[in-house]
Amino acid sequence: MAGFNRRRLLMGAGATAAFAGAAPIALAQQPTVVPLPRTADAAEPRLWYRAPAEAWVEALPVGNGRLGAMVFGGVARERLQLNEDTLWAGGPYDPSSPDALAALPEVRRLIFEGRYLEAQDLAQARMMARPIRQMSYQTIGDLLLSFGVRSGATGYRRGLDLDQAVATTEYRLNGVGYRREVFASRPDDVIVVRLTADRPGALRFDAGFETPQAGDAAVQDGDLILTGRNGSQFDIPAALRFETRVRILPRGGRVITKDGALGVEGADEALILIAMATSHVGPRDVSGDPRARTLATLAALDADFERLKARHLADYQPLFRRVDFAVGATEAAQRPTDQRVASSASLDDPALAALYFQYGRYLLLSCSRPGTQPANLQGLWNDKTSPPWGSKYTININTEMNYWPAEPLAMQECVEPLIAMVKQMAETGAVTARVNYGARGWVCHHNTDLWRATAPIDGARFGLWPMGGAWLCEHLWDHYDYGRDKTYLAEVYPVMKGAAQFFLDTLVEHPDGSGLVTCPSLSPENLHPFGAAVCAGPAMDSQILRDLFAHVAEASQILRRDAGFRREVLAARARLPADRIGKAGQLQEWLADWDMEAPEPHHRHVSHLYALFPSWQISTRDTPALARAAQTSLEQRGDLSTGWAIGWRINLWARLGDGDRTHRVLKLLLGPERTYPNLFDAHPPFQIDGNFGGTNGMAEMIVQSRPGEIEILPALPSAWPKGWLRGVRARGGFGLDVEWADGRPTQMVLRGPPGGETRVRHADVVRTVKIPSSGEARLDFA
Repeated sequence: MAGFNRRRLLMGAGATAAFAGAAPIALAQQPTVVPLPRTADAAEPRLWYRAPAEAWVEALPVGNGRLGAMVFGGVARERLQLNEDTLWAGGPYDPSSPDALAALPEVRRLIFEGRYLEAQDLAQARMMARPIRQMSYQTIGDLLLSFGVRSGATGYRRGLDLDQAVATTEYRLNGVGYRREVFASRPDDVIVVRLTADRPGALRFDAGFETPQAGDAAVQDGDLILTGRNGSQFDIPAALRFETRVRILPRGGRVITKDGALGVEGADEALILIAMATSHVGPRDVSGDPRARTLATLAALDADFERLKARHLADYQPLFRRVDFAVGATEAAQRPTDQRVASSASLDDPALAALYFQYGRYLLLSCSRPGTQPANLQGLWNDKTSPPWGSKYTININTEMNYWPAEPLAMQECVEPLIAMVKQMAETGAVTARVNYGARGWVCHHNTDLWRATAPIDGARFGLWPMGGAWLCEHLWDHYDYGRDKTYLAEVYPVMKGAAQFFLDTLVEHPDGSGLVTCPSLSPENLHPFGAAVCAGPAMDSQILRDLFAHVAEASQILRRDAGFRREVLAARARLPADRIGKAGQLQEWLADWDMEAPEPHHRHVSHLYALFPSWQISTRDTPALARAAQTSLEQRGDLSTGWAIGWRINLWARLGDGDRTHRVLKLLLGPERTYPNLFDAHPPFQIDGNFGGTNGMAEMIVQSRPGEIEILPALPSAWPKGWLRGVRARGGFGLDVEWADGRPTQMVLRGPPGGETRVRHADVVRTVKIPSSGEARLDFA
């Protein structure tokens, strides 16, 4: 590909090419993003269908971060499956094992003697959480709108407009046109439903609840109310109360009470407002009043649909419209979404990838906002009381993957719930660190829940992995690295420091001289050849600790504090085992060269490739031998895996710079085996992390940001010869747009603080760009 044309490097008056440290750009400096015109190269960001949803994974999700609904779009009956993000099983609890600390030395001794199964059995008996399972995220139930016997509907269409975050259903029946609109308003904290008919007085329906919870439905003061308690689980008593309050406001006609339900008769249209709350206040506080909250929410509303929608759009659209992505569109983009997914392997449909990309952004904006709970294993949407894996926070990859696209794809506000959760985990994790390990600081293993439990769960072969909190600290650092807010860094530095303190106290010298290692630990969910998972010093642990220690030390230096601690951390970092290349040319997953004898050669986890992505410890330019070894490991594992695991593989292949291979793996993710009709990721079953991993992977194909450098089109596939990615963020406080044609960049806009500098790379050509006084540098290519 051609490099930069020096004569066409347009950076404005006063622009220079001298490199200096990049300065921060404040969020307020980012320009307001207006809707981009749709062209033949860009399809509308909309999912649509010609039939109602029958299965849950055909329904369409709406959410405001705290409240969620799955919209089925039925003709005779509309089902709105409801979630409130703090309705989990159980209540506050301490899962610490009083026997763990005494067993720790013996478990270590057995591991170092190679008696792995004995060590795992002892850890299972004495070091695991009590109870050994964590609490599950739960559904509130369904609001059902029944319209009577209806057949012969014509012109049916339902859809989800990603630009407006509104789900719609339309059809004609007996000469009457019916329309429903559903959205979850963050400003007003309600789910809004409007039903209309184009013939006066033609709207008639009943509204009632169904719930698997211990609850009662009643009509009080004209509102339909569902009250109840959450479920107990694993001997942890239920501690939460909840309330869902529905208010129906018809225009024309009347509302009547029907034995714990409401009916609407002869209306021209009806507005339904749904408020939900639980008694959850925090991980140790369940004293809230859900009834007072739902009443206050509805009392404060200006219940005019157009004004409700205008406030919703004013909140949502500035966030969604920050980023635009297009890679071409064909006639296939005009098909219903379920047909496009079903035929994705054979259709020439590049716009499906762009739709999936923007759907991932929509989902994160809909399930993680400041003041809410973070995105869990299913984001916000769950129709069960005991969903797969509890729909918890699995932090040996899945929760982290949920937030990979947040910083680069301009959804930095969405990270706030994750930051808040990590702060809470630092408190509960300090108990686990002290009780289980006799250590300072804090620790969390491979899962947590609403109650911020941090002890090892599920079983020693899965849960005895102390790195979950350390990995999450990298998201705390990334939030700083993309925004460069020192006030924020000072706020989270004690949490990062506490995570590092734990490992300074618990790392041990390996008897074979390998250096400081974690013990006991494991390579997430994978067995080594000795029939166990527990081991000492797996590769991923050292990789995560290299990042944690480096970033804690850098934060210490930026904040000008803890010089002695910084030296201690860096000294420990220097003694961590280096990554190793095995006899088959692979990157070793364990300290010993066990990979080729491991029971699952195509294991879904690729934990030892953390150093390639999301970290930058391995790269094709800086560490080519390790990059080749990582590629060998990736090829050995295979491309086809579970949905989220394919999502990780997309990002890894993008880092290796192989655009066509990356695109082939992306096609696997977009196929019907790994994507449901509503574009939810199919593990199977549904896990939302695959959506977020795939979204971020596409961004990595176009822009990769590492400290001090931005690379454009590093893994552009031949299937995307023309397109654009606009509004992405880069480390150091920068934002950029890039366009390309014939597989080559044509234009790039780099935004940042005046005087800020960074390197920009395309292929083997690197230029230093300094932001002029206008705050924007334009780069043309030839």
